[in-house]
Amino acid sequence: MFESAEIGRSLDKATFEAEEPALREALLEAQYELRQQARFPVIVLINGIEGAGKGETVKLLNEWMDPRLIQVSTFDVQTDEELARPPAWRYWRQLPPKGRIGVFFGNWYSQMLQGRVHGRFKDAVLDQAIDGAERLERMLCDEGALIFKFWFHLSKKHMKARLEALKDDPLHSWRISPLDWQQSKTYDKFVHYGERVLRRTSRDYAPWYVVEGVDHYYRSLTVGRILLEDLQAALAESKQRVQLQPHAAPLVSSLDNRGLLDSLDMTQVLGKEDYKEQLAMEQARLSGLMRDKRMRKHALLAVFEGNDAAGKGGAIRRVTGALDPRQYRIVPVAAPTEEERAQPYLWRFWRHIPARGKFTIFDRSWYGRVLVERVEGFCSEADWLRAYGEINDFEEQLTNAGVILVKFWLAIDQQTQLERFQEREKIPFKRFKITEEDWRNRDKWNDYADAVGDMVDRTSTEIAPWTLVEANDKRFARVKVLRTINQAIEAAFAKD
Repeated sequence: MFESAEIGRSLDKATFEAEEPALREALLEAQYELRQQARFPVIVLINGIEGAGKGETVKLLNEWMDPRLIQVSTFDVQTDEELARPPAWRYWRQLPPKGRIGVFFGNWYSQMLQGRVHGRFKDAVLDQAIDGAERLERMLCDEGALIFKFWFHLSKKHMKARLEALKDDPLHSWRISPLDWQQSKTYDKFVHYGERVLRRTSRDYAPWYVVEGVDHYYRSLTVGRILLEDLQAALAESKQRVQLQPHAAPLVSSLDNRGLLDSLDMTQVLGKEDYKEQLAMEQARLSGLMRDKRMRKHALLAVFEGNDAAGKGGAIRRVTGALDPRQYRIVPVAAPTEEERAQPYLWRFWRHIPARGKFTIFDRSWYGRVLVERVEGFCSEADWLRAYGEINDFEEQLTNAGVILVKFWLAIDQQTQLERFQEREKIPFKRFKITEEDWRNRDKWNDYADAVGDMVDRTSTEIAPWTLVEANDKRFARVKVLRTINQAIEAAFAKD
């Protein structure tokens, strides 16, 4: 793979100067068309050998194009803020919105290669990182992103010649960084693992481009042409592309017309005095656990989903009632904003992942894609079908990073919901809780029940199980929620 990049490709100055103006103009026009259409973002990953022209090429692209619409991000040493969260968090928060270009130095490939070259982990961990990169890029492309992956290459001979030429030159020796010297000693390993990574991650939706970096004229025109041709092709696609239907087994209702939620014992109740005693005990337990020094290794994240009027808000208030407001944050999830619609679906949830020692509560969550968006037709079948796998991958990343993840579905029966709806209409300070949409959703009760069943079947995993809460009796539900959170924290502490 890298041998073909070492054949001495070059371009004379006259040819470069003759082609540069037209290429520059075309790139600028494509960039403005990208901004105007605002249908997809462009992500450019920069990797390769030190001294092969990575920085110089990006600098030139900023000169050729409008730098105000290009966001360049460098991921080197992790900050304290980044270390307190899952590794992918630092990349998600820097993703460019639709209509913009993001350039990533030191990206996920750089991290995995440096880690393996310097022996911080073995091949098995590298292979896991490769698989994770593939899943991330597949998801970003499914969300519409256009991804370019450039590997700037230098042969070992050319790398050493560059270092020798620069080290004794007082005017240019500053261009040699400690990383240059370091890589000169690990070149063979870096190329070995680099080829392994490129071979396994060059896909039709996100291919690698290997660019020989010796001659800057050749290098610059090559990168510029690749960007231009692929960007023009993407911009020329119809805005209303026909999305192929996924090849998947159909999801159907159960043959006996009995769903998962039908198996719950909705008659469970908790008396008033027992409720007061158990609520106080579980709140005190939660308060102590959140102050425990072992919590410094973990973050806590609770997801609340459920039927309309199932009591999510009341349960959340009993949870937060045990805590200092500085310890937690509640994220209410509604229809996405313009900013959120300009990003991949999971972006608006990644941005709220808590740091270690903190607690975030999602009132509604990423499961909206396989619930309301599925039932109401707000996304395509392909989108919500692939969401199951994306969600499982997302949650695995969270738990691997020490996040204690607790997921609740608060369930009530149709009669209880009707009574609560009617009560809300009668009480002035509760009228804001009931809308025409709530009444319309009742007409799709069975559709939502099927969606919930599929959701639990496909996303209740060993590392992130669902807890189904029988919520006809609010007191019983609130105590069960608190007890489940406490048990999850204690189980995580026991594994430390």
